[in-house]
Amino acid sequence: MRTSLIEIERIDQWLLNQDAPASHLLMDARLVLDPVLRSNVRDQKTSHDLIRRYGRQKLINEIRKVEHHLFTADQHRSFRDKVKSIFNF
Repeated sequence: MRTSLIEIERIDQWLLNQDAPASHLLMDARLVLDPVLRSNVRDQKTSHDLIRRYGRQKLINEIRKVEHHLFTADQHRSFRDKVKSIFNF
C-alpha cells in the first residue's frame, strides 16, 4: 500500500514538473523500460485531466449562477444598468 502511494506521488511530481531534474530524468528512463509504469502514468494523467475538466465545469457553473443572479435580481438593478450602459445592449 505504501509503495503504491509513493509511486503515485512520484508520478504526480513528474506529471506536474515538480520533481528535481535528476528525478525527472530517472523517471523518463523508467518510463522507457517499464510498460506497467507507462500505463500507470497514462491512467494518472487521464485522472488529472478529468479532475481539471470537472473543476473548470464547476467554476463555469458557479460563474453562470452569479451572472444570472446579478442580471435578474431587482436588488442589482443599478449594477445591471451600469453594465448595459457600458456595453450598449
